[in-house]
Amino acid sequence: MKLTTMTQVTIDGVMQGNGGASDEDRRNGFDRGGWARGKGDNETHAFINQTYQRADAFLFGRRTYELFAGSWGSMTVQEVPGWEPVMRALNTRPKYVASTTLADPAWSGTTVLSDDLASAIADLKAKPGGELQVHGSGALTRWLLANDLVDEMTLIVVPVILGQGARLFPETGPDLALDLVESRVDAKGVTTQVYRPAGRPRYAPAEAA
Repeated sequence: MKLTTMTQVTIDGVMQGNGGASDEDRRNGFDRGGWARGKGDNETHAFINQTYQRADAFLFGRRTYELFAGSWGSMTVQEVPGWEPVMRALNTRPKYVASTTLADPAWSGTTVLSDDLASAIADLKAKPGGELQVHGSGALTRWLLANDLVDEMTLIVVPVILGQGARLFPETGPDLALDLVESRVDAKGVTTQVYRPAGRPRYAPAEAA
């Protein structure tokens, strides 16, 4: 399986609280949740549904897993009109959680990865299949990128600047070159960009004094 990530971000790179106003959205005083709701046209919605349908398994960080379990894992199809493929995929495909604190996951089909995460993910990627998908899970996504475990990264960029909130990429961190695989902008100004990691960037040499 190839490991792919999908993240909704703002223009200033914030990924916190895209969907609503849960306790997660409000941590550290964040009060601008729900910035992605109602954004994206029908083509973007179809792209997201199709992405989830392609998943052979899902990998989450603990915080995102608990948010998803409390929403997608407990709602009915009637409560998510237009997003039925997402709900079916999440509730029927295997789910893996990177966590040292989650002991007894209630969501059916969940396995906790608590020891030697790099080896566990390498074992998952070695299994036959199409995609091991990571949605949200900012801390996990950063760790996966830093450890060269991501095969493809999708950013759905919503045209808004929040000025606060947890960002996908740290202020200081590892550098990474990317190859653009696919790019589109929808009728509401939401852009979808699909990248593949391409080693380290090249920088201009320092000029001689």
